[in-house]
Amino acid sequence: MRIEATAGDEHKVWLTDEEIEDLRRATNSQRDDIIIQLGAFVGLRAFEIPQVRPVDVKETESGQYRLRIKAGKDTTGNGGKPRDAYLPDHVERDLQRYQNEHNIAPRDPVIDLKQPGVRAAVKRTAERAADESGVEDFRKVSTHDLRRRFAQRLLVDQQMNPRVVMAVGGWDSFAAIEPYLNAPSEDVIDDAFAELNGGL
Repeated sequence: MRIEATAGDEHKVWLTDEEIEDLRRATNSQRDDIIIQLGAFVGLRAFEIPQVRPVDVKETESGQYRLRIKAGKDTTGNGGKPRDAYLPDHVERDLQRYQNEHNIAPRDPVIDLKQPGVRAAVKRTAERAADESGVEDFRKVSTHDLRRRFAQRLLVDQQMNPRVVMAVGGWDSFAAIEPYLNAPSEDVIDDAFAELNGGL
């Protein structure tokens, strides 16, 4: 976990996938685990998570899943732009299981919280992860740090085309995702030095 101080008492937390799994293990409900997954694996913002409804999940002809987000972040002043987020198979299965177990109607929200409740659920989970692991930096984790991991995984670890990441993640400009491109993950740094040492 890498911590970057920002203005005020804010922090940017650069998580690894292992630390995302630590957060998931620290959840105290299936709902909170789904919140973590929607942020870290689908790239949803805190205000987008309460928009998710079963009816918004679609399967493509290739057998992949997409999640229709009706109103993303408004960066243009014209209202939020809808997008089709990529929905990994394992997240789709957990959403389906949660819907079935809690008898959620197709047009009802999967997560019965508003934006502040989503943020509070992530904060509580991060506090528990800090208590369970002894890693105090978990206390600095926010919902946006989950989205940050989503972007870094795709752009840096998997070297995905930035335009694809912009489309599924709801970024309107290359400048908006550039900070994620310039921040290599711990695995990428380790691999670079392993290659260097192997060539010496």
